[in-house]
This record gives sequence, structure tokens and C-alpha cells, in this order.
Amino acid sequence: MSRIGKTPVLIPEKVSIEFDGLTVTVKGPKGELRRIMPEGVSFNKKDNTVIVSPTTTKIYSRQRHGLCRALIANMVEGVSKGFTKKLEIVGVGSRAQVKGNNLVVSAGYSHPVEMTPPDGITYKVESNTNVIVSGIDKEIVGNEAAKIRSIRPPEPYKGKGIKYHDEQILRKAGKSGKK
Repeated sequence: MSRIGKTPVLIPEKVSIEFDGLTVTVKGPKGELRRIMPEGVSFNKKDNTVIVSPTTTKIYSRQRHGLCRALIANMVEGVSKGFTKKLEIVGVGSRAQVKGNNLVVSAGYSHPVEMTPPDGITYKVESNTNVIVSGIDKEIVGNEAAKIRSIRPPEPYKGKGIKYHDEQILRKAGKSGKK
């Protein structure tokens, strides 16, 4: 049995959760999330906790046990607190700005790259080089941050490019001169 799947999901006061077959709906102060869970698991709501359990002892049911618990926990955290990813732009002349809802990134190309956020995602720029992606769905926030990073991934020689705030870039020595 999954160690992650065994732990119950605590539900905060302002969050409500409903189960309709395999469809899970979580409502909270930041919004509402709905997801269809894979087969092989069952949900039991007791007081302010949700317990996920496999329906059979078959391998597909046990595989999905921890996954479903983690998905529900992320949905609960998203509608109550939200998720953010912070990116840093490193390099001379590289910067970002928000125009309306869109993010415009100048990262050394001949043209600025403009990105339109999906529903529920907001971009925020601090001091022209720090981009903050925020929203209630952890999966979409992570995907959008990865798309922004892919505009100009950090290079190993000088570290220029777009990197996550907590990412460590392994540096290479580069060329060495003749002696």
C-alpha cells in the first residue's frame, strides 16, 4: 500500500469537497477545481478529512492510490492558498514586462516573445527580471513556468537565460588559452 496514499487529506474550514463517482470538485476562497480521477480508487469523507483507498488489490489500483491522494491534496491547497513559481532572467538587456494580461519577454532574440496566459493564470513582473506565475492549479502553473523558461534556457558558461528562482546552474570552465 502507498505511504503517501495512506495519509488523510485535511480539509480547511473554507474549503468544500464533493465526490460524484470519479469526479472530484473542490471549492474554496480562490476558486473551484474539478478533476476526473482514474479508476481503481474510492474516496471516503470523514469530518474534515478525505481518505483515499484502492478498490482492489490489483496493481493498477495500488498504482493510482498515491496519485489520487496527491492530486486531491494539491487541489485543496490550490483553492485555499494558491501556487506560485518564480523565475529569474539573467543577462544584459534581457527583461520582461506585463502588457494587459500578456507577458512580453525580451531575451536576446531579434523580436520580443509574447505569451498569453491560460484561464486562471496570472503573470507578475518585479524589477524587470523576476517573473512570478501564479494560479490555483499546480499542474498549469508548472507548465506555464516551464514554457517561459524554454524561451531561453540558462547556458552553463555564463549562466545567462531564464531560470527558476531556486535553480542551481552547473557552470563549465570554458576555453583555456595556450601556454
